[in-house]
Amino acid sequence: MDKDRVKGKMDDTAGRVKRQVGEWTGDKDLQAEGTAQQVKGKAENAWGKTKDAVRDLKDDTRPKEQDQEQTDENLQREPRKRDVA
Repeated sequence: MDKDRVKGKMDDTAGRVKRQVGEWTGDKDLQAEGTAQQVKGKAENAWGKTKDAVRDLKDDTRPKEQDQEQTDENLQREPRKRDVA
């Protein structure tokens, strides 16, 4: 999990708390501050998800190349002798 996703979740949660407290107390400034922090948190979370998806896509292509290299190595090796039962 990307650090932006963690930071985004923390900002989103803190913003929700601020917004809710602002609603309970009637503090419009605190509500607005909480809403802004939530939006910031959601954006950070989305950016982190994008970075994770790109990293996962990159990782998905890497094993195919490694598998091909291993297959090539196996073809170059001498076949094993198997016991015949």
